Amino acid sequence: MENRQTILLKFARGFLLLTAVLCLSPQAGEAMDYNGRPLIRFYSPWFTGSADCAICHDLLVDEKGSNVSIKAHWRSTMMANAANDPLWMTKVISEIRRNPALKKLIEKKCAACHMPMAELEAERTAEPIAITKPGFADPDNKLHKAAMDGVSCSLCHQIKTDNLGRPASFNGQYVIDKKSAKPQRKIYGPHQNPAQQIMRSSVGYTVVQGKQMTDSALCATCHTLYTPFVDDRGKVAGTFPEQTPYLEWQASVFSRQGDKSTCQGCHMPMAQGRVQVAVPSGAPARANFAQHHFVGGNVTMLRLLRQNIPALKLTASSADFNATIKRTIKQLQDKTARIKIIRVRRQGNRLSAEIEIKNLTGHKFPTGIPGRRAWIHFSVRDKAGNMLFESGQPLKGDLIAGNDNDVNINTYEPHYEVITSQRQVQIYESIMADSDGKVTYTLLRAASFLKDNRLLPPGFNKAKAVADIRVYGRAAADKNFTGQGDKITYKVKLEKSSSGFILAELLYSPVSPAFIMDLKKDAADPQVKKFIKRWQETDRSPVQVAVAERKML
Repeated sequence: MENRQTILLKFARGFLLLTAVLCLSPQAGEAMDYNGRPLIRFYSPWFTGSADCAICHDLLVDEKGSNVSIKAHWRSTMMANAANDPLWMTKVISEIRRNPALKKLIEKKCAACHMPMAELEAERTAEPIAITKPGFADPDNKLHKAAMDGVSCSLCHQIKTDNLGRPASFNGQYVIDKKSAKPQRKIYGPHQNPAQQIMRSSVGYTVVQGKQMTDSALCATCHTLYTPFVDDRGKVAGTFPEQTPYLEWQASVFSRQGDKSTCQGCHMPMAQGRVQVAVPSGAPARANFAQHHFVGGNVTMLRLLRQNIPALKLTASSADFNATIKRTIKQLQDKTARIKIIRVRRQGNRLSAEIEIKNLTGHKFPTGIPGRRAWIHFSVRDKAGNMLFESGQPLKGDLIAGNDNDVNINTYEPHYEVITSQRQVQIYESIMADSDGKVTYTLLRAASFLKDNRLLPPGFNKAKAVADIRVYGRAAADKNFTGQGDKITYKVKLEKSSSGFILAELLYSPVSPAFIMDLKKDAADPQVKKFIKRWQETDRSPVQVAVAERKML
């Protein structure tokens, strides 16, 4: 006889399925939502499409009755849509147009993490490794399905322990078994003593425990990326640390706090209670089931994907993207940073306010590809709500009032210790420099940083940081900019001496306007032109990460 928990789990699955079906129907007065395509199905000697994995790992619920299905969460993430990311594809096209002699290098490096299964299959069969037509992005390419399945189940779960955490594994140099045939191929999960027969018979893998699945070093394989850079003659002159969240994490206190402070610990939160990890009743219920949320901070791109589901041939629905967007905003607001007004002085119409910002994450904020930015919107209003002073006002789209970089992409806003004018704004960002020391947005021209004052993670010692994760620009000499946070003072001369209140917000945008404006140089390419149009049609408003308010007496 089935026990009470099994019966409840089956009932919960049935309820979730019914709810999912009902949610596909639009409510009165709402616009029709888009349904995504079915998950991708393909077979190869090494890999299996996500559709077959989802057969058993769908309709999962935790002990609270929440839907924790891998399929439901993963399909609307940037991981699942790594190959469908139109900004990434546009950047690949742009980099090739600007560096045609490096086309093969660019496509191999980019495919390794955005189209990983296709890249490895092409390597196995000695096929050309290419992204742009007639490469993997071309529907007529025989590895197209493997490419468009993105960073999928049978890729991540086959990564071995070899070289993890070492430079040899960075830049997408993860290692999978290149000898064993199915069903002898090992596929790794986090739990002990997994039930092997079901997976061997259904998808041809032998599942074993792999402790690397909960190790930050696994994520480091693709999220530690060095790109080659060329000088003004087009000659490769060195490498550039394009994104280094793993190295930043190693320099933080998080790397010394055990399993709960890993990449997975934050980006794959645990379900509540035990979860039967596969639909067949023979699969055991497991504690510590990591939900496949994979949320970061890229709300804008998720919005773009949501409104272009049919055009981009995506497998996630509008409802799926809405859920991931909601989780992403929650991650930004609950687990990313805090802002505090720690001291206010007033003498007549002169006001001095000291603001403190603290990064809560295990890496710099923002992290990842250069072009992301967070900034302080500081405002002073009188008791009637009239604006007396404002720095960092968010403008239409994704512009920032007072930001030099939004007016002229060849310059940038410096780091400030004290702000005295509405034309000044504190922006936490990285600005790349080419080999001649000029601002650049071309990744293969980026040789160093002119500015990197991104908020440091707790425990980060900027005096001892290696060059690849160092602080650059004025923030390097700012004694109030440390691993404990940043402190900045606003000294304001008000037109009135009336009472009122001060508001300080930390806002975030995943892509700067300058980054997009630079891409317009390549708008002769139809794909670039199409992306820019879609970008302009997307809601690019920033996310409020943190806010503080205080009365001004």
